[in-house]
Amino acid sequence: MPGPLKSKIGIVACSGEELPEGTITRLAALRVLHELRPHETVTICLPLFLAGGEDERAFARVHPTITLDGCDLRCAARATAMYSAPPAASIVVTDLVAAHGLGQPQGRRRLNQAGRQGVDAAAAHVAALVDQILGRTTNGTAATSESRTEVDPGRGAPDTRPASGERVAGK
Repeated sequence: MPGPLKSKIGIVACSGEELPEGTITRLAALRVLHELRPHETVTICLPLFLAGGEDERAFARVHPTITLDGCDLRCAARATAMYSAPPAASIVVTDLVAAHGLGQPQGRRRLNQAGRQGVDAAAAHVAALVDQILGRTTNGTAATSESRTEVDPGRGAPDTRPASGERVAGK
């Protein structure tokens, strides 16, 4: 695919509003989109994706995606796999919070300190995965994250063991 979208990675965040972890996914996705990797990422609207938005689905068929789910229901990851292609990486915030030893996130509109730390951890992890998928290097070495995943250069999909809080290729 020619043009500037070739190297874009779609971020699909949870739309659940009943849990603080859903808020964490959306805030982390926005931080990656606006601050950490603004030229490398786009967001994919999960409700539009589910309602049949063909532009959203077509993008996710062609480009790697990273899904951010608030809980183990994994709605974003399942929808992406069902209507487009398996995500290149999938993060479950409840697992990520536990792996980082953070307290219980609370508040859906105003997150407590543990929730804000969850946003920081999720955004940093997604940014590292973006770098990994794009094959970016840091100080002459391949970019890494807390994940032990390796990137398949064909689609950019990681294909080995995920770290806690991350699901890879439907596993």
